[in-house]
Amino acid sequence: MNRSPLMLLAEITHVQTVAQNGIGIGSAIAIVCSWHRNRSILLALVAGILSWVYVIYFALTRRPDESR
Repeated sequence: MNRSPLMLLAEITHVQTVAQNGIGIGSAIAIVCSWHRNRSILLALVAGILSWVYVIYFALTRRPDESR
């Protein structure tokens, strides 16, 4: 299947746009950690905004039952 250079460029641009507009890995980890600990949508959203700051906070303050 031969693709024209223009089609390949369009596909690469689309992938880059999706990656740039999606949430980051830090936000995703923060949301999951916050939901696991608090079971609150509001706090999960705040954690997602804080991103890596919340992930580091969670790692430093996690309880023994959260280690696995």
